[in-house]
Amino acid sequence: MYALRIILLAALLGGGQAGAHGIGDDAAGVEWTFDPWVVVPLALFGLLYALGTMKLLKRAARGQTALWGRFASGATGGLTLAAALMSPLHWLGEHIFTFHMIEHEIVMAVSAPLLVAARPLAAVMWGLPRRARRLMGAGVTARTMRMAWEWLTRGASASILHAIAIWGWHVPVLFDAAVTNAALHRLQHFSFFITAVFFWWSVLWRSKRGVAAWYLFVTMMHTGVLGALMALAPRVLYTMQTRAAQSWGMTPLEDQQLAGIVMWIPAGTIYAGAALTMAALWIARSGQSLASVHHAPS
Repeated sequence: MYALRIILLAALLGGGQAGAHGIGDDAAGVEWTFDPWVVVPLALFGLLYALGTMKLLKRAARGQTALWGRFASGATGGLTLAAALMSPLHWLGEHIFTFHMIEHEIVMAVSAPLLVAARPLAAVMWGLPRRARRLMGAGVTARTMRMAWEWLTRGASASILHAIAIWGWHVPVLFDAAVTNAALHRLQHFSFFITAVFFWWSVLWRSKRGVAAWYLFVTMMHTGVLGALMALAPRVLYTMQTRAAQSWGMTPLEDQQLAGIVMWIPAGTIYAGAALTMAALWIARSGQSLASVHHAPS
């Protein structure tokens, strides 16, 4: 039954004839969201990233394949982030808890790692005018900035900050407040995204593979626990977020349960897959190190 409802609700993303199928009057209003606080930074990032990448490709005598690969990762991350925050998914997320959870998981577990894997800062800087590029370079390499970045992207720090953001915003009173207050809603999405960037940077670029697998496992466990608490709760915890559920063919409790399942299983699968990948890389590297020791001349 849950699966059928998810499929039915997913069909509404097209927005075309939702109201004609008796889903509810709200369905007829499915639309894109153009919040300048979201659109302007994303558009500016996309423009600078594309321009900077083109400049780097022209200057690179070798390694163009790697640059194109990084650009594909960064572009996909940017597009999925825009889709989560601007497409009908965002509008639906303001009315249905299940879609709000899908939106958050895309931001944290899809867009953030793709952007981190691309390491887009250099390309963005090359997209700036020369004077602005020098100023930004000086700011990025400043000692205070480097120390702050090193602390924020340290495995333990990043994991704790990300956990605080996830658990803190899922306190029912805060989550419901974010649904009804635009400024809090923006802050919620920003904190989810920026702490996810810190977390995935620590996993992909700062931590050893075995340690990274551990941080991913811990994150999978605590987000799974949070999702399970929402899915198995005997009563509605998020009254404002689920208030429109009946207009979409669900009870508020069913909407909350589906949202919890999204965090518990699909999102957990992403973290589990990443953890297994890191563990496999760690084991493979350990095997290579042992082989080199055995074959070393005595």
